[in-house]
Amino acid sequence: MDTRTRIVETAAKLFYTQGYNSTGINQLIKEAGVAKASLYQHFPSKEDLLVEYVRVTAINTNKILDEVIAKPKTAQDKVLAMFDFLIAFSKQTGYNGCNFLNVAAELPQEHEDVKGMIKTQKNHIRNLFANILKPIGKEKLADELYVLFDAALVTSKVYGADWPIETTKTIAQKLL
Repeated sequence: MDTRTRIVETAAKLFYTQGYNSTGINQLIKEAGVAKASLYQHFPSKEDLLVEYVRVTAINTNKILDEVIAKPKTAQDKVLAMFDFLIAFSKQTGYNGCNFLNVAAELPQEHEDVKGMIKTQKNHIRNLFANILKPIGKEKLADELYVLFDAALVTSKVYGADWPIETTKTIAQKLL
């Protein structure tokens, strides 16, 4: 694994588990096993590293979600598969909620570039719901399902349980 990838993967792990603001550069350097000069060669600032973390995480998340909805045949099954994905995600070791919502909660408003990237990723999810529902004429439900989706992520993190996701999946089923 090259140095840049090792730095990004280490940052991803630390930013997700302990938060962006709580992750120090010295800890990152130590855990990635790189020299300070190497870190700054690839990422002149911690915010540059955050931008890369959000970019890479968005690509990976969008790819996974696109794969999740590719398998089911009906619109209802595709929507429910999105919630099943959240259930599986919440059961992973070290689950700490949504990567993007965690970052958004830590950043002040002036971080418009990162917040814009997060909005783009979140709009991808809204568009997935809209595209799933369009063939059955229910695309207006996309925003409601998206709000349920993100609420499930937040609430499951607060409770450390998957019942909020199961509950939102039940609500989604009723809406459909």
